[in-house]
Amino acid sequence: MLQIAKAHAYGNDFLFVPLEQVEGLRLDELSRRLCERHSGLGGDGVIYYTIAPDATARMKLINTDGSPSELSGNGLRCLAALVLYQREAAKLPAVREVRVDTDAGWKTLTLIGWQGSRYTFRAAMGQPERVRQETIEAAGESVTVTTLAIGNPQCVELVKALPDHERFNRLGPALATHQRFPEGTNVEFALIEAPNRVRIMIWERGVGPTQASGTGACASAIAAVAHGGAARDVEVTAPGGTQRVEWRDDGIFLTGWAEVVFDGRWVPAHADLS
Repeated sequence: MLQIAKAHAYGNDFLFVPLEQVEGLRLDELSRRLCERHSGLGGDGVIYYTIAPDATARMKLINTDGSPSELSGNGLRCLAALVLYQREAAKLPAVREVRVDTDAGWKTLTLIGWQGSRYTFRAAMGQPERVRQETIEAAGESVTVTTLAIGNPQCVELVKALPDHERFNRLGPALATHQRFPEGTNVEFALIEAPNRVRIMIWERGVGPTQASGTGACASAIAAVAHGGAARDVEVTAPGGTQRVEWRDDGIFLTGWAEVVFDGRWVPAHADLS
């Protein structure tokens, strides 16, 4: 049996399974089954985690298609919310800071406030890497994009209007799996509505369209600042809601909420996953 929790940030939802419960199992296949919207519990990914008594945590993210991902800004925040939720349930001392060991390094989240099972954090995401503008041929188009890494690979097209359904569903997966990105990339289409306001659509590597993305919001803000003249403190609005991104001398800071949906649902572990 697996003990599973679920949390989401602006509709970007994740399942959480204690890492010690899946030793010897095929995490790719298990994650695909759990993330199925109709035959599973449903999610944009599964985070296998451990939580230490000092409120530090470790996360390993597997996407809906079974592929690994170095980091998710929203998944990171959801895990921090789960840490505080479980500490409160266990009547442990309250903490205002959560540190998480990810495949992209340690991340620190500072609690801003909470209401019920919804927690707001300001997360230190580190400095962006390899920020550059380039032109890529994809899906029959020549597309000028900003490519970078913010813990995971990102590709952002700054647009004058957000793409319609046909272009989004054609160009999103074409860029996400383009040969330019051997390990795949997350894709955002970003519209600068004002110097301090950006609106985005997201095609996530290994997932597809999502309601929100923390690292995608960061990447879109970075592209808007570097190549679109935006301010270094912006609100980034995805279909699921708005997050704040600050690009400071000491790195990128992402502020938004995450909500624990349930904690402690037991489901059978599949015997054929070893």
